[in-house]
Amino acid sequence: MADVVGYCVKCKDKKKMADAKEVTMKGKGGMTRRAMKGKCSKCGTTMFRIMGNKK
Repeated sequence: MADVVGYCVKCKDKKKMADAKEVTMKGKGGMTRRAMKGKCSKCGTTMFRIMGNKK
């Protein structure tokens, strides 16, 4: 998989995600949202990146 970049709240900067995988999250109105979940490559904090709908 390509390098996924997300925002790390602890580092306060955009970093590459380690062990990134696609997950589904609950959204408003019972909908589901796609997101990438991984760990910060520097500090190890869990990171999320919300993605658009599949086309």
